Parts: sequence; C-alpha cells; structure tokens
Amino acid sequence: MIQQLRAPSPQQALAEGEALLVIAPHKALSAAEAVLRQAPGLPPAEFLAARALRRMGKGKQAVAKLDALARGNGRVPAVLWELGQAAAEANDTPRAIAALQALTQLQPGIAGGWFLLARQLRKAGRADEAWRADLSGVHASSRDTGLLKAALAVQDGDLESADRMLAERLAREGDDPPALRLHGEIAWRKGEMTPAIARVEQAVASAPGFDLARDFLIRLLLQTNRLPEALDHAEVLQASPIPSPGHKLILASVLVRLGHQERAAGLYRELLATDPDQPQVWQNLGHVLKTLGQQAEAVEAYRAAVSRQPTMGEAWWSLANLKTVKLGPDDIATMEAALATLGDAQEERKEDVFHLHFSLGKAFEDAKDAAASFAHYDKGNALRRTMILHDADAFSAEVQAAKQTFTAAFIATLGEGGCPAPDPIFVVGLPRSGSTLVEQILSSHPMVEGTMELPEMMMIGARLQSRVDEGEFADFATMIASLTPADRLRLGEEYIERTRVHRQTDRPLFIDKMPNNWQHVGLIRLILPNAKVIDARRHPLSCCFSGWKQHFARGQTFTYDLTDIGRYYADYVNLMAEWDAQAPGHVHRVIYERMVADTEAEVRRLLGYIGIPFDPACLEFYKTERAVRTASSEQVRQPIFKDGLEAWKPYEPWLAPLKAALGTVLESYPHAPAG
Repeated sequence: MIQQLRAPSPQQALAEGEALLVIAPHKALSAAEAVLRQAPGLPPAEFLAARALRRMGKGKQAVAKLDALARGNGRVPAVLWELGQAAAEANDTPRAIAALQALTQLQPGIAGGWFLLARQLRKAGRADEAWRADLSGVHASSRDTGLLKAALAVQDGDLESADRMLAERLAREGDDPPALRLHGEIAWRKGEMTPAIARVEQAVASAPGFDLARDFLIRLLLQTNRLPEALDHAEVLQASPIPSPGHKLILASVLVRLGHQERAAGLYRELLATDPDQPQVWQNLGHVLKTLGQQAEAVEAYRAAVSRQPTMGEAWWSLANLKTVKLGPDDIATMEAALATLGDAQEERKEDVFHLHFSLGKAFEDAKDAAASFAHYDKGNALRRTMILHDADAFSAEVQAAKQTFTAAFIATLGEGGCPAPDPIFVVGLPRSGSTLVEQILSSHPMVEGTMELPEMMMIGARLQSRVDEGEFADFATMIASLTPADRLRLGEEYIERTRVHRQTDRPLFIDKMPNNWQHVGLIRLILPNAKVIDARRHPLSCCFSGWKQHFARGQTFTYDLTDIGRYYADYVNLMAEWDAQAPGHVHRVIYERMVADTEAEVRRLLGYIGIPFDPACLEFYKTERAVRTASSEQVRQPIFKDGLEAWKPYEPWLAPLKAALGTVLESYPHAPAG
C-alpha cells in the first residue's frame, strides 16, 4: 500500500522558510504564505513574510505587515528592529523613528538600532537628537563582545588578528561605525595612513555624531597635513551637543597650524576662564602669544604653567627659549628641585627631564657659567638623542646621490617642464642660520608674504624617495629621470595648491622657510623652475652650536649630537657647492655675518635677486607685525645686533667633536672647500 506523503508542519515550513530568507526570499515568502493559509494571522509566519517582502524590495507591503505585528507585539525587539529597517528603506521616516525609539528604549544595548535611529532623525532635521543617538550607539558598542575581542588583540599588539576579525565583521555587517574606527586605528598603527583615514572617514560619514572617531580623524588629517579638512571636522566637533574641553583644544591646535593664532588664543582663554588650573592650556596660550609677538603676556602664561606644575619641562624651556628672557637664581633652584622631584620617575618623564636640562643650560649660560651650562645642555642632548632616530651615514649617502644626479648635463636632458608659477621663495639652510631674519626682511616688502616652515616640499621629496626605498626604482637618479614633463607639472601644481591654505594676503610672492629644503634644490628646480632659492648661511661653529643647544619641537633630529650636526652642516655645504657649480646663480646666498655688518647692501642684493624693487620697510623689519613661529621669534622683532656672533666661544673647550666633524668646511668659511 502506498503511504500518503504528509505536508510539513507549520514549524517545519517556517524553519525551511527561514533558511531560504537570505538566498531566495521569494521562496521564503511562499513558505510563509502556505503556513498562513493553514493558520491565518500566525505571528511567526507574518513576521517571515514581512522580512521576505523587505528583501524582495516590496517595502510598503513589508511595513504594513510589520506595523500590524508591532501593534500586537510591541515589546518584541525583533519586530521593532525589522519595522525600523523596512520603514527607513521605504522612506517612511516618522514610522521608522517611532519603531526605533521603541526598540532602543526596550533594548538600549542594540548599537545598530541607535545608529539607524540617528540616520532617520537626521533625515527628519532633528540634528541634536541624531547626534545623541549616535553617541548612544557608540556607548552600546562598548559592550559588544566581538569589538572587545578585537580591541584586546590591538592592545596586545596582535594587529593581524584584530585586522582579520574586523574585516570579517565588516564584510558580514556592512556599515559599523565603531568597527570602522577601530579598523582605521589598526591601519594607522601599521603606518598605513591612506586606508586609516578612509576607514575613519567612513565611520564618521555613517555616524556623524561619533565624536571620538571625528577627533581621531582630525589627528590623522593633521599628521598628513590636510589642514583645511581637519579644520572642517574640528568646527563640526566643536558644535557637539555634548560639550568637551577637548573639542576646543583640538580646534585650537588646527587653527595654530593654519596660522590663525588670534582665534586659537581666544579658545585657550575661554578654557582658562572656566578652569584656570590647567598648566597645559597655559603653555599652549604662551606659545600662541609668543608667535603673535606679545612677549610679556607669553611670559605670564608660561609662568602660570610652571607655577601650577613645576616639573613641566616644556613650559620652562618655552620661557628659556624666548631668548630675551633670563632665568634667575630662583628659577634655577626651582628647576633643580623639579629634577630632584622627578627622581625615580625620570624614565617615564624623559620629556620633562631633557626640557629641564635644556632650560638649566640656558639659565647658566645667562649667568655666564659656561661649564655648568654645557653640562646641562650635554645631558639634555644625550637624553634626547636616545629618543630619536638619525642615521648620519644614510643621510650622507642620500646627499651624495643628489649630488651625482643633478648635474648640468642631467638637467639639460630633461628640457622644459614643471609649474611656471613664480610665487615661491624658498629660504633654506640650517636652523639658527639667520633664515628667520631673512624671512622677516623679505616679508616687510609689500610684494612678499611670510608664511612659516611649510612641510609640503619635504613631503613630496619623501614620497619620491619612498619609490626608491620600496624597490620601484633601482636608485634615486633613475627615479628622477623617470619624471615626465607632465609629472613635473603635476608635482609643482600640487605644491602650489597645498601651500595655498597658508597664504593670508593677495601679495604675489610668498616665503617657504623650511630650512631642510636645501636637500631638494634640484627637485625644486625641476618642478618649480621659476621659484627663487635663498641659502641663509652662518659661521659653522655659531650655527651648529646654536642648533645643538636648541631643543626643537619636532624634526631636526641631527641636532642632538655635536658630531651629527657637524656632519650635517658639512653635507649641506658640499651639496650647495655642487649645485652652485652645476647651476650658477640659481641660488642666492646670504652670509649672516655680512648681513649684520652691512644690512642695506645685503638687502639690496637680496631684493635684486628676487627681482623686486628696494623698499625701505625691509630695513625696519623689526616693526613688521606678523606671526613668527621659530626659535628666533623675539630676536627678529629687534634691530640687528652683533652680540650673538661668537656665542660659541665660551664653550670652545668642549667643541672638539664638532670641529672634527666639520673638517675643511670650518677652515674655508664663508667659502666652500675647494674641490
């Protein structure tokens, strides 16, 4: 006897429909409808049918079914979540908001519900509520076991495992703002800035109220010098309905980088009006006031910082670094006590320790105690040297490669090319060589705008060098030779475009005072053939000793050892001499001692090289009001003086390593060694 086949039970049919929901929603709908014919109104079948309809693109029908279910099953999170998604997809924003608000009240730990609610609130013009919903979503994500596991892997240094976990999660779940932010952090930790920024940008685009992600994005943009974008995001962050002092701090830091010092000072003052017991903010305010030339106010700000935190080495160094301020016996006693207080914590507080040593070096220098001064400078430099990377041999090899590449014959083979803009005036050399004086003189001319030490040419040069380092080209010369006229035009235009943000006036010419650009005079000639290059040079012992006893906020890693800085100066002189031989007259040299001895004659020569008429304001450069961000900021606001020409002489007994490293460069100054 043939047995009759039994129809599957409703439970079996629904289970089969669930299995088909993602891959074949139309079959899942058929299964649900079959059950509903047997059991009209059965909630699980209605729920399956609604989800199938949504996946088939029939949003309105799905919303109708889910709305009916929600009225009878209003405390079932799955129904509310599905209704919220379906209504959002059907552009039924009010219904989506109502469902998602009910869901998040019922189960506040569902991060996806908060993020979807935020998007719907934003669509409805309810921006503040949307922002708060995003923040609630971030808070809910902090308890997500998958994210916690990935975060722990990052903390343990297992970036590959964390990367894999997050990549799988994002492939599975799509937009997930906290996962995207963490995935961006992993890329950043690996040094992969482009994907890092892209991932965090996606997180912020998906959840604009994710303040911590936006803060991180601003820092990434600052690291890559994308300042206008950083400012846009900082302005948005400042508008957060959940105010934070950190938002003002990061906005101020962007403004400082862009040269908007006055507004940054206003933000710091607002923070201090609310809470004056913030030594870091006092220090930041001091930096801005110093840049603006408000020296007395800067001193007050730095004093306010160290009075609140006597071990704050950078604030002490900022005081000492004003050059025109002398630290007295009471200051020396306070700094020595601060060093003693740091005691066993010196390893963790290296930044404070070396800053205090540099500050004490300056204080004892002012007191004419060269031995004590040198001892502290030496300790500060030795400690700082352990914290930075500088390979003098590798750097000399790069300089040698540039010398061998940019010959007259090589330049001639390349022919015309590059961006023809005449705007840039590059002032190059070493730090503490008189370059800020040259900049201040030129920026006193009505045709020339002073900006700051711009990193753009260094970034372009580093990017090209990386193509050699990564094996794309056999050597530097091959890489440079590969640049077509179109490449050189593009690179020159990139430089002009990226530096435009630093220009605040309509003056036709502007100064880029990054001293290290001497390494790139050949590249500058190729991509900006009409740019002017001025080499500011000072006596090697004056320049190198002054650089060695100066702590720089960033870069200049060659300055923390007398031998390193001597070798660097020698490399610089030799490369510039070779360039003079290959391209005579392309670079104009300003010898600091000659500028001091006969300022007007040297200024006339300088302006003649640039091709602009003499202007008497250039001789009264100290009257020019502009922001100056270098260590010479106060000195260039005074007439030229000769006191500092031989400041190295009291320290001569300890300068043998520097003299040895300089070699024939020292003997031949102000000329380059023969041959």
